Amino acid sequence: MKAFFFDQDGILYDSMPKHARAWAEVMQAHGFDFTEEDGFMNEGRTGQDVIREAIMELENREATEDEIWEIYEEKSKAFKALGEVEPVEGVVDVLRFLKKNKKEIWVVTGSGQASLFDNLNTKIGPFFDRQRMITAFDVTHGKPDPEPYLKAWDKSKYPKKDCCVIENAPLGVRSAKAAGLFTIAVNTGPLADIALWNEGADLVFPNMSELLDWLKKEASSR
Repeated sequence: MKAFFFDQDGILYDSMPKHARAWAEVMQAHGFDFTEEDGFMNEGRTGQDVIREAIMELENREATEDEIWEIYEEKSKAFKALGEVEPVEGVVDVLRFLKKNKKEIWVVTGSGQASLFDNLNTKIGPFFDRQRMITAFDVTHGKPDPEPYLKAWDKSKYPKKDCCVIENAPLGVRSAKAAGLFTIAVNTGPLADIALWNEGADLVFPNMSELLDWLKKEASSR
């Protein structure tokens, strides 16, 4: 494999607990029945889609653009107020191994949190190129739609057999598999492994260390 498409939250950054808490606080303040568990279950969607779906479910109507951006801005501020986030344990070793072996490293995220993807190189390491990044601002349809991963694959110019997705969220796995890509799930969150297998993950690992062991074995067997 020549190109590796990494999800951001829960794969590069250990940020999902803070995202989930921020979503729950802000959505509940607006009258939505939205828990931290809902935050994890919606992981991968763009913030705009999370808000659209919540308003449709609660009020049976389309959200206005002003509502969406007002709530999303509140969520972004709530997230930042929870403090800095750190890299997922072991992910730097994975990225270092891939870079050493001249693999392309991509980021494919539903996030619109510029404070995160703008600081990847300073917070995690010199592995990332903005030209190899697909964010919420680059797609019309976010995960679980296949568009984000299809866009990354198309920009990479590699055959699908040479591309690999690294995900942690069920909706992210669904997106990647719908795009026809080999998908490894690293379960860094509170959901059971079965939620990832059920979406079609090709492999599921409990941590980055086991992912790195698999990558090394694959490299030595070729």
